[in-house]
Amino acid sequence: MAKAITLLESTKPMHRQAADEMLQILQLHPKPKTTLRLGISGVPGVGKSTFIEALGLALIAKGQRVAVLAVDPSSSLSGGSILGDKTRMQSLSVSEHAFIRPSPSSGNLGGVCEKTRECMLICEYAGFDVVIVETVGVGQSEVAVANMTDVFLLLHLPNAGDDLQAMKKGVMEFADFVVINKADLDPDAAMRAQSMMSSAMRLVSQSKGGPSASSAASYAGMTDAELLAHGVSPSAPSPGAFGPMDQYVGLKAAHALQMDPTWRVLQISALKMHGIDVLLERVLQYQVEQMKSRAFERKRAQQAVSWLWERVHSGLRNAFMENPSVLQALPDLLAQVTKGTLEPSSAARMLLKLKQV
Repeated sequence: MAKAITLLESTKPMHRQAADEMLQILQLHPKPKTTLRLGISGVPGVGKSTFIEALGLALIAKGQRVAVLAVDPSSSLSGGSILGDKTRMQSLSVSEHAFIRPSPSSGNLGGVCEKTRECMLICEYAGFDVVIVETVGVGQSEVAVANMTDVFLLLHLPNAGDDLQAMKKGVMEFADFVVINKADLDPDAAMRAQSMMSSAMRLVSQSKGGPSASSAASYAGMTDAELLAHGVSPSAPSPGAFGPMDQYVGLKAAHALQMDPTWRVLQISALKMHGIDVLLERVLQYQVEQMKSRAFERKRAQQAVSWLWERVHSGLRNAFMENPSVLQALPDLLAQVTKGTLEPSSAARMLLKLKQV
């Protein structure tokens, strides 16, 4: 697996061709199982690595195999990355049921690296039950991971921003769950943060056309027949969706609670393993509901189309930078732009015309 991912991440043309052939061969065969893709984001220092280790160990305890794709920020000066995530996941890294792969962001925006999607495919064909993608933690613009995972978890700290900051558009719009980590350090601040984030999630849900908390609460006292009449299935999920995971889902009360976005805001302490089991149970319940409503299939289809266009854009960019005419004219144009004798927009138009010739 490590060698396959290294091949995918290589920038050499011959390696890129070999990587494409490898993926084509893999896709001729059915995947062993449906893999749950989890995206983890949050500001630096929120405890993403500690949280992932706690979550990974909890999944392994339930009989799951876990792959972690950790994206490390690359220096804008040297271009290098520390790639030291394994040192912060010491217990998880030595488990035979876990695979951890740190990768450099290499200047890519959105908190992920260029080949993260392809790396997820390798993990899925290797038979892992859950693939966790940890982002670099760049802030509110970090939404790329939400467009390649099934469930996106945003980690937040107590006393880390006011109400206005929490309600800002951006990464909050894409979060399926908001997790208040390190809640044990200041319980009062954690409670305030949970309330603040619940309000923000409710506003985001309403802006998307989702139900309010009051309408969600109305489902709680309904019978099975009444739930069905409102389009909410009260039955347990069909077996086999996620193998051993099925025994942890299917609670009838969750159907009503999941309609309320505040159900997806929790307090935890990853270091002390407090609240991890509750979070994991809710994530699995949420995912099963997504599958039953066919939202899972629609999301995966949209992500596949997005992936296609991302590859097209990347290919066009590479072809442009490798064009002989562009390479020949670029040094002179760069020198003129640097001296201020040529506007950048004019230089860009000249380069684009060269590519079209």
